[in-house]
Amino acid sequence: MKYRKKPVVIDAVKLDIDNVDVVCEFCSPRRAEPNPLGVLITTLEGKMQASWGDFIIRGVKGEVYPCKPDIFNATYEEA
Repeated sequence: MKYRKKPVVIDAVKLDIDNVDVVCEFCSPRRAEPNPLGVLITTLEGKMQASWGDFIIRGVKGEVYPCKPDIFNATYEEA
């Protein structure tokens, strides 16, 4: 069988060196800890490192997680 992903609008922000505070606020109330590599985000699966240029996604249930730019661009488009 084949399945198609349901169209869902998500909130996301791209991590760069100039918006670390915005990303940390976006992740709230989950913990986001800036570090030299980007931001360490506490996700439902544990801590994940978001690197510069990654997108941080807020899912349909409020969960947050990083996504590499190539995967993000292949999966999402601006709404």
